[in-house]
Amino acid sequence: MTHTPYPTIRLLPKVSTQKLRFGFPWVYSNELVMDRRTKKIPPGSFVNLNDGLGQFMGVCTFNPNSKIAARFMGQTEGQIINRDWLQAKLTTALGLRDRLYDKPFYRLIHAEADGLPGVIIDRFGDTAVIQPNATWAEDMLEDFTEILTNDFGITTLVKNASGRARKLEGLDDATVVLAGKVDGPIAVSMNGAIFMADVLGGQKTGLFFDQRPNHAFAAGLAKDARVLDVFSHVGGFSLTCLAHGAATATAIDGSEPALELAQLGAAKMGVSHNFETIRGDAFDKMKDLIEAGEKFDVVICDPPSFAPNKPAFTAGLRAYERVARLGSQLVAPNGYLGLCSCSHAVDLQNFRAASLAGIGKSARSAQILHTGFAGADHPTHASLGETAYLKAMFFRLD
Repeated sequence: MTHTPYPTIRLLPKVSTQKLRFGFPWVYSNELVMDRRTKKIPPGSFVNLNDGLGQFMGVCTFNPNSKIAARFMGQTEGQIINRDWLQAKLTTALGLRDRLYDKPFYRLIHAEADGLPGVIIDRFGDTAVIQPNATWAEDMLEDFTEILTNDFGITTLVKNASGRARKLEGLDDATVVLAGKVDGPIAVSMNGAIFMADVLGGQKTGLFFDQRPNHAFAAGLAKDARVLDVFSHVGGFSLTCLAHGAATATAIDGSEPALELAQLGAAKMGVSHNFETIRGDAFDKMKDLIEAGEKFDVVICDPPSFAPNKPAFTAGLRAYERVARLGSQLVAPNGYLGLCSCSHAVDLQNFRAASLAGIGKSARSAQILHTGFAGADHPTHASLGETAYLKAMFFRLD
């Protein structure tokens, strides 16, 4: 038996180990013996996890103050989590992305799915944004920085500290530049369009790489079309459609900075004359367009998460139904409606049912053309459904 210097925590005797032995990456606090010794282990520490009979199960990172108290780092007894271990994980992830994409614009690390629980890294050429949403990753931030800047061709690294995940871990919310400097928005070419990513002040890391394949599907519907992009952010769907021959595109979003970036992207593409932005509440603006009798050949709605957790499930489904109902009223006869959900708590079946209910309440009938998911740089952890969060459905309406 190979020993590590890590303390040992153990499961309660009656906790089933089957899902953990088959790869489920989380252990909840109510599944562990949380005695005084265990509660005194500092957040972010690495521990050996044993089952109720004392058999080794894995090396985990531990936070006694979190509902997800232990996250698996590996199942090899004696595994040491250090810089070499981290470099191997990052190198494996880079190899996958280099095989998938010919340019370094992608999600480099997708948390548990890449074996680095709680960590998100998005890459924008020689700039990267890291979200260390677990205490262990915050503690190893210097190692992340050294590896990325010394070995991966990253010259600028930003720590994005926004989001509720860090708050749940007891971490700060200070976004800082860890290496290099940020001179302004970064131009990202994707699916023939140009998007401007604000890596310091934008939503999340500044751009949503996950929608890349769904943007591409929408592009196939775009030629000569009048396009409406609702909850547009920096114009993901609208600019892609313009790049593939859309006659016009209108983007609706509540964020003025996001719409300014969309306009900047359109200018760089030379399509500003075909591009319009509308700032305001998306539901209100859709109703205004309906009342004005507006119709579009392609309408795509990509809202923020309406159901980020199980308590929000019912309200989230109602919101998705409402989006579908309003969106379908704006689709011209024989036009196309794209609906998206990034809610962890809403699975594809429930999202499809809510979408079809909304379409039906608008007295429209629909064909389902395509069901899409996140790009391959957002792999799904085989035992963690939450990593398959993004759903996109495209319909043709009568």
